Amino acid sequence: MSVKKKSVGKKSGPYLSIVLPVYNEEENLRPQYRTILEAVGPLNLSYEIIFIDDGSTDSSPIILREIAKKDRNVRAVLFRRNFGQTAAMSAGIEYSSGEIIVFMDSDLQNEPGDIKALIEKIDEGYDVVSGWRKDRQDKLFSRKIPSRIANWLISKVTGIELRDLGCSLKAYRGEILRQVNLYGEMHRFIPVHASWIGARITEIPVRHHARQFGKSKYGIVRTFKVLLDLITVKFFGSYSTKPIYIFGGTGAVLLGMSFLSGAVVVFMKLMFRHSMIRNPLLLFTVMLIILGILFIQIGILAEILIRIYHESKSEKPYRIRETINIKRPG
Repeated sequence: MSVKKKSVGKKSGPYLSIVLPVYNEEENLRPQYRTILEAVGPLNLSYEIIFIDDGSTDSSPIILREIAKKDRNVRAVLFRRNFGQTAAMSAGIEYSSGEIIVFMDSDLQNEPGDIKALIEKIDEGYDVVSGWRKDRQDKLFSRKIPSRIANWLISKVTGIELRDLGCSLKAYRGEILRQVNLYGEMHRFIPVHASWIGARITEIPVRHHARQFGKSKYGIVRTFKVLLDLITVKFFGSYSTKPIYIFGGTGAVLLGMSFLSGAVVVFMKLMFRHSMIRNPLLLFTVMLIILGILFIQIGILAEILIRIYHESKSEKPYRIRETINIKRPG
């Protein structure tokens, strides 16, 4: 199967938008740009390459200006400071105009040659095509094992059967992706958000290279952040329109636990003559359970308030310092 020919000039905007978040990748940007050109050139597609600089402190912005000056198909959006990958991807969606949007890292670990296979799957009728780093070139204990655990848990909780949600190389149908609002650290769960609006999702193996230059921006701490974000995703996917189910259910569980704990205290009093008011271990355990649940619920409520704030005010989760070869939307 070959990519459907979509040549320049048939539409006002490009057919393909390639979006790359950038943070301190000065050694990788020029070779990354060249490998992308080598990959998309033979496809005969109208395209744009959008670099989103997330407040880099090295010479990345200077290099992006040089590349964009020489190539009008290259756009660059430079943030005023580091806002995080979700904000960078949100800006990429906002400033892209392609029918297909492909995300990839700017560290040379993704293979631009796989873009063709992603587009072919989109042409088959899928809305989201996720890359699967089948032969992942990362450290085993700090990256690969935590990632496998997180992917398994996410699949079980959300019902989205993807083996590598953390792979940045993904293709989306633009009309689907532009209906997704990103806040916090929700870029990992874009396919999950897309599934909520009925997107057809598939996964294909993609190549992965070991990092040659620079340092990875991710560590094992990221896995714990993913698990916390998963709580929010599950809530918005299952309970955002019926929060009484989770809050009422939690209340019912607490009532059941209090009944059991009360029964234990009475049993200890009747059988062992243990004082009901001098049982600090039981009181301490109950207090920890209640406090833990309250903190989780407060976190969910805070997520709801943040979304209401951003969406009601059309507030963007980033601030732009400069744009190159691109007009600000609106």
